[in-house]
Amino acid sequence: MMRKTIFVFILTIALAGTPVMKSFGQEAGPNGLDLAGILVSGWQAFKSDKPGFTGGLAMQVLSPRGDYFLSTGMGGVTNGHHFRIASVTKTFTAAAIMLLHQQGALDIDDKITDNIPGKDIPYVPDTPEYAVPYKKDITIRHLLMHRAGVFDISNNIIPENDLSRGEPYAGKDYLDYMMAIDKEHNFTFDELVGIDAKNQLSFFKPGTSYHYSDTGYMVLGKIIERVSGKAYDNFIEAELLIPNGLLDTYIPYKGVEQTLPKPFVRGYVWADGKALDVTESNMSAHTAEGDIISSPGDLADWCRRLFKGEAGLTKETVEMMKKGMDMGDGKGTEYGLGTAYTPGIGYGHAGAHQGYLTLMYYNPDTDVAFVMFTNMWDVRSGLDTIKAEFQAMLDIAKKIIGKMGY
Repeated sequence: MMRKTIFVFILTIALAGTPVMKSFGQEAGPNGLDLAGILVSGWQAFKSDKPGFTGGLAMQVLSPRGDYFLSTGMGGVTNGHHFRIASVTKTFTAAAIMLLHQQGALDIDDKITDNIPGKDIPYVPDTPEYAVPYKKDITIRHLLMHRAGVFDISNNIIPENDLSRGEPYAGKDYLDYMMAIDKEHNFTFDELVGIDAKNQLSFFKPGTSYHYSDTGYMVLGKIIERVSGKAYDNFIEAELLIPNGLLDTYIPYKGVEQTLPKPFVRGYVWADGKALDVTESNMSAHTAEGDIISSPGDLADWCRRLFKGEAGLTKETVEMMKKGMDMGDGKGTEYGLGTAYTPGIGYGHAGAHQGYLTLMYYNPDTDVAFVMFTNMWDVRSGLDTIKAEFQAMLDIAKKIIGKMGY
């Protein structure tokens, strides 16, 4: 069964402070526009050929013409209900790195083997666990942009090579292997990056190509801890969540923390006409790259404040995050520093963790931010049907925003 915090394919979709007071909004848009009707009809059309597909869809929109929360198929869900935001977590990790860069506590163009400014220790430990291939060539910017070539433990089978041959996890999914032994296993940065190092796993030489890597963002999590002197979750909470009034956002990091804070939306996967509840999950395997739990209200606030330069980062720093990633090799993508770009929608990120799919975007041209999520995966054909579900969500979001006049 598919479990991963997947984002790599989302880039092809669309082929392309002070605390904020939250409102549950209204279902009718400006001038009485039936925004909820668009959401409901669009989702019904998506589900029409999927008997037994009972998942719902919810959307929070923040705009100059009003804030609106819409939902269908989720009972009494509100914009305060919790769900797993998966890879949207990377916007928090990237923002933390950029905040430290802004403060002069690190330089994103430093190599990860360089010493931290003002300290006599390097960004990553000089230990076997961090002796990954091409370590001396990797910069923090490479990690932010998925250009470091760090092999992704979360979304790939461990290949057999001269070093891994004989290891019990060779040829297997390492996370599944460990959780079959202990479903509450407490994964750590050192352990997961250490698998790359021990087996000398890499996608390519840093800066020469692009490959989405959750494990690369775990390295960033470790850097945040070593630069700040705080645990990853404590730094994010103190520097980003509390100052921005994100009181419905949580960062589980222990293997035993497998459910969500109440109230929450349960997550499901659907295949063969049946829905399987997959709400509980060991998120310690995804710290800094996909573990955060939030609500539609909180996440939309975060998106708008971040990309307007009102979340603690200056507008100049945010512009650095938004820039696409052409590093002179002609292989630029629409992915900047922890930030994706979708034409007509704006800047943000998407995320997928078993049972939850999320879109989070802000358009600086219209000052419209939105968060949309569903609590049901269509896994009949793996990534193909999940990608189709993402596309359906994006199409519905575009229609709603267009109906609002943006």
